[in-house]
Formats: sequence, C-alpha cells, structure tokens
Amino acid sequence: MNNGLSNSTVKVNPKNATKHLWKVVVVAVAVVGAWKVFYTIDEGHVGIVKRFGEATTQVNPGLHTKVPFADTVEELEIRTRKNSEMLKASTYEQMPVTAEVSVNWTVIRPEAFELYKNYGGLDQFENRILDPRLRSATKDALARFKAEQIIQNRGQVIQKIEETLLSEMVNFPVKLDSVQIENLVLPPKYLQSIETKQTEKNLAAAEMHRLERQKLEAQREVNTAEAKRDAEKARADGSAYAITTEARAEAEAIKLKGLAEAESMMKKAESLKNSSLLVDYVKAQQWDGKLPSTVMGNGQDILWNMKEK
Repeated sequence: MNNGLSNSTVKVNPKNATKHLWKVVVVAVAVVGAWKVFYTIDEGHVGIVKRFGEATTQVNPGLHTKVPFADTVEELEIRTRKNSEMLKASTYEQMPVTAEVSVNWTVIRPEAFELYKNYGGLDQFENRILDPRLRSATKDALARFKAEQIIQNRGQVIQKIEETLLSEMVNFPVKLDSVQIENLVLPPKYLQSIETKQTEKNLAAAEMHRLERQKLEAQREVNTAEAKRDAEKARADGSAYAITTEARAEAEAIKLKGLAEAESMMKKAESLKNSSLLVDYVKAQQWDGKLPSTVMGNGQDILWNMKEK
C-alpha cells in the first residue's frame, strides 16, 4: 500500500563537516587569544608579570598586553595597609598584659617587584617579616615601662615601638607610617589599685589646693597689714620731718634774730663808748619825764625822800 510519502536520505560530506569544525575552533581560539592578550591594572596597584611562573617585570596601572597562555599577571596593592596583632606581654615589673597593636605601612612602588620576587606577595610578607617584628618590638617596649607609666604615657611606649620597628624594617622595601596601641588589658586588681591611688592623689591635690589658698589669703592679710604699717610709718615720718624742719627753721630764725640784736647792741655800746653826747641822748630818750623821788649825795650814806618838805 502506497501512502504517497517517500523516504529521503540526507547525506553529509565528512570533509565539509571537518572543515567547518576547524573554522569554529580557530575562531574560538582567536577570540580567547585576543581576550587573553589584553589586561588592566587598577589604580593603587602594580602588576607583576610572570612568564611560565617566573616573575619578569612590573607594570603600572592601565591597559597592557601579554603573551597568551605564557604570561600571567598578579596585582600587588601599593596603598597604605593596616596590620593588627593581638599579643601577650609583660611590663617592667613582670605584670602580664594583653595588647592589641597595629601598624600602617605601604609598599614602595619602585620596589614592589623586589618584594614580590623575594616574598611571594603581601600576605607572605606580613606573615614572615612584618608580623614577627611588630610583636617583638611591642613586647620589648612594654617590658621597658611600668604598668602605671604605660597607662599614663602611652605615647612614649608607641614611640619606643616605632623606633625598634623602624630599625628592624630599614632594609625592606616598605615604608612604615604609624604604630598604634589599639587596646591594652591589665589585671583587674591592678586597675582597681590604680583607681584607688588616683582617687587618693585627687584628694591630696584638693587638700593641697585648699592649703595653698589659705596660705595665699594669709599672705594677703600680711601684705595688707604691712602696707598699712608702712603707710602709717610714712605719715609719721612725714610729720616728724615737718616738725623737725619747722623747729630747725624756728631755731635758725631765733639764732639770726639773736645775732642781729647782739650786733645791734654791740654797735650801740661802741657808739655810747665813743660819744658822751650820744649817751646823754639815749638817757633823754629813756627818761620818762619824772624827777627822781630820792637822791643820794656824794659821799653820803643817807637816802633822802624828795617828796617830803
């Protein structure tokens, strides 16, 4: 029975299929190769180009090319990084402390290739080089100070850590920016004793302030009394000086008056001595116009009363 349908067979040429397959493979390889040739490095990083696993060169941020399937590129951050360490140490008096310390550091751009080639990357450098030296420098610094000094002068401890760490890291291709003590844990009993001691210091300081204030008030009263005494003394001295000056002036005036009178008397005596007429004139001036009531004769010892008849 014929249903009107006929079967047809499609024949594929094997050579043509293989040819098309190779074209697809070549295009795919070309696309992948082109994709592998170009790469970019982000800002804040440098690229380390490795050929068959060997580091060969360092490239800066931007677009670059490489040999596909032969070169690989790893980015290395050159921005500031922060590395923290939690450690246990002892103070100068062998008191146990727990400290969390951190350091900010940066890879020096021109020497990033050297760091990668010698240490394999940032994580390896931190684990093998930076972290052990940071812990060592921190323990050494804490051991040089007493617990009370560490609490009151943490800046000195940080400075000592930085000095030691800089000395240890001077030959490595990194730049250390700063060190910080993030946290410091001391035994609770010691903290309580520190608080008690500080309270006593505050009370002592308050008492000292009160005593100093009383001392100042007493000194102020003394100064006031001394000033009053000096003022009264100055007034007394002024009065005494005025009296003395006045007495001296009066004495000088009396002296001058006496000298003048003496000189006048001497001149009068000299005049009287040399002039009998002047003597009579002086007698006339001094006579009151009355005759004497008694008279004694020459060679007589009887005093006569001239009023009786």
